[in-house]
Amino acid sequence: VQLQASGGGLVQAGGSLRLSCAASGAIFRIDAMGWFRQAPGKPRELVALVTSSGLTNYADSVKGRFTIARDNAKNTVYLQMNSLKPEDTAVYYCYTRASGGYGPLKDYWGQGTQVTVSS
Repeated sequence: VQLQASGGGLVQAGGSLRLSCAASGAIFRIDAMGWFRQAPGKPRELVALVTSSGLTNYADSVKGRFTIARDNAKNTVYLQMNSLKPEDTAVYYCYTRASGGYGPLKDYWGQGTQVTVSS
């Protein structure tokens, strides 16, 4: 299972960005999909997650500003980020829990995309 993320960049505070991440490869089943982020000197943290049934979970710091969505037909997850703040600056990592072929569910990570919010 491979994850390809896109959509990061530089934006001013208050602006918006949309991240996309497509899963590809020998996929049998995709369970959760989502986004984590890691700022310099800080541990990786959950941003938002969506399950196969559509249940969502957000970090408190992004509730009301970020929206996660999933297109199961395209094995793609999106993160719409509005009202961005400088503290949202981080490398954003796409994540999925999936099984390739008939194997067990495993965690997979994308390569990371930089989001920089200037004040």
